[in-house]
Amino acid sequence: MIPGSTTSSRHAGEIVISGQLKMSQISADKKTLYYGVYVLESLKDNKRYVGFTTNLKKRIKDHNAGNVFSTKFRRPFKLIYAEICLNLEDAVRREGYLKTTGGRRFLAKRLKKYYANLK
Repeated sequence: MIPGSTTSSRHAGEIVISGQLKMSQISADKKTLYYGVYVLESLKDNKRYVGFTTNLKKRIKDHNAGNVFSTKFRRPFKLIYAEICLNLEDAVRREGYLKTTGGRRFLAKRLKKYYANLK
């Protein structure tokens, strides 16, 4: 495991992204791993958490069940953004970027309608 990573599992599951694409369609041969970079928003304090995993559905359940130390006092969470990478290094780099000021600005622009609907 890479220091600072949030990967908890190495099994690719079948996840529907934006109601259109199933992860099994991206990883058809079942040997290819995908790495999901995700952003959760706490419904308790409205703060975001950025991480990556190979099993997005399980990881979100772990966060909401309180099984992740860094987020267990801020639950429940909802998924507000996700990206898929086929390479671990790309996912780690993207996770790191989304945690920077530039990454936060990118998310604010990318999720402009989402944040506008919150007001």
